[in-house]
Amino acid sequence: MSATQQSDQPQETGSGRAVARRDGGDSPLQTDQGATSIADGVVTKVAGIATREVPGVYALGGGATRALGAVTQRVGIGDERTQGVTVEVGEREAAVDLTIVVEYGESIPTVARQIRENVSKRIEGITGLSVTEVNIAVNDLHFPGDEQDDEPARVA
Repeated sequence: MSATQQSDQPQETGSGRAVARRDGGDSPLQTDQGATSIADGVVTKVAGIATREVPGVYALGGGATRALGAVTQRVGIGDERTQGVTVEVGEREAAVDLTIVVEYGESIPTVARQIRENVSKRIEGITGLSVTEVNIAVNDLHFPGDEQDDEPARVA
């Protein structure tokens, strides 16, 4: 499709979800002076940071993802802000999938609602993209004391 044609038809993404890809019309990213595109990585970072801002969120990512993330961060190639976050970005819209660990004692529905509100507000405010959905998978609960080091205690 050329840049001069308009399409209001959603484009199906790899996950089977539709993120609208349209040309023309009112958008802070499409103006008479030119177009702005937002990379998936930018939206991923915004979503990760916005999720961590919500009280009751202990971590992002599942157990294996967190373990791999810890190793890659130690060698300087990992980014804690993006683990457990997957996004699909269209020209005007974004869809977000999150995998999180919630603090024990927190209301999961309340935490999920606050995450959806904060992620949508941050992405829309920072990027100008409209958030179509924020899907949340709660992978684990964090109990006080879970973060104890796995290293054996030193004897003096």
